[in-house]
Amino acid sequence: MKKNRFIYITIIAIFSFKGYAQNSKFYVTDKINDKYAYVDVIKTYERVAEKGYKSADLFKKLGDSYYQNAELEQAAKWYCELFAMNNTDLEPKYYYQYAMSLKFIGQIDKANEMLVKLKQKSEAIAEKKNQKQR
Repeated sequence: MKKNRFIYITIIAIFSFKGYAQNSKFYVTDKINDKYAYVDVIKTYERVAEKGYKSADLFKKLGDSYYQNAELEQAAKWYCELFAMNNTDLEPKYYYQYAMSLKFIGQIDKANEMLVKLKQKSEAIAEKKNQKQR
């Protein structure tokens, strides 16, 4: 009888401790949310760009942010700024994302031009890789 009582008390204690732990974590999360303010990074980057600061990194981040949020018009705008800098060392993904953004806004010819450049870039990368392996 004492053994069964001990088992029941142990089970109840475990479940009640687990419940308190979950509530405690939830409370801590609520406190953290009260302390920190949400910062809209995209808007911050846009303000920096509007003030005249230009960098490939800034335009990449803006373009990627809008591309991932399916706002392809805005993505095309910032990728256009990126490619206007005549940066030849861009990763192939930027050519592709810029082309898809251009297709979305109806600039099919320019999008096809970017896809041709993407193909050339990919071939050049593959050729370099093959030369390293030899």
